[in-house]
Amino acid sequence: MSTVETVASAATSQTQQTNTKEVTKKGKVTGKTIGNPQLSEKAAKYYEELKKKNSDMDFVLVSRDQKTQAQAQAGNFANPAKTVVLIDEDKIEKMAEDEKYRKQYEGIINNARNSLNELSKQLSASGANVKGYGITINDHGMASFFAVVDKSLAAQRERIDKNVAEKKEAKKAEEKKTAKEEQQERLKGDKSHKEDLVTVTANSIGDLLKKINDVNMAAMSDWAKTDEEKQLGQSIDFRM
Repeated sequence: MSTVETVASAATSQTQQTNTKEVTKKGKVTGKTIGNPQLSEKAAKYYEELKKKNSDMDFVLVSRDQKTQAQAQAGNFANPAKTVVLIDEDKIEKMAEDEKYRKQYEGIINNARNSLNELSKQLSASGANVKGYGITINDHGMASFFAVVDKSLAAQRERIDKNVAEKKEAKKAEEKKTAKEEQQERLKGDKSHKEDLVTVTANSIGDLLKKINDVNMAAMSDWAKTDEEKQLGQSIDFRM
């Protein structure tokens, strides 16, 4: 074979490889995304199956160049109805190809879901208002958790409860308001408040719970302070 033929053959082979790579990235990506993630047909098919199998979760597919930004903005994707899963395209590709890797990461997702569901029930009973929960998984197979808390509602709930108690005390003789009406008034007050959202992140469920409780305690403590108390430490009196 001549030198010219060898070069031509190599060029043809390289073109075929390039075309193959382009074809393998033709999978259709559906659902929420961050950046412009691309999946092979096999990975795209697996991703659809993963979402269907975990239909109670809200998956967000992240392009490899947006992983850092997605972590930093995780709270923006909070869903009050479903646990959010931020997962990047490289993990989905590997999960589609490697059975051992797939089982590992699906197990992480399932464990995170169960843990967050239990946490949600616990916090709902305590009256804490969390707008949504989510998980992210790093390249070493470690899950981290996040929650978006409406810290304004802690003070709002306190004010509503106090107002209801004062009305009951002032109108003991009447007591015409039924429990249902009181509940409606409470819900109306909750819906009309202005949200003040804060995102907390943690590497464990226990730490996430602590941080959520800290946010709510701080919000209620701040509401309980008088205007004079809130000013303490914010100005310095230079008079002698």
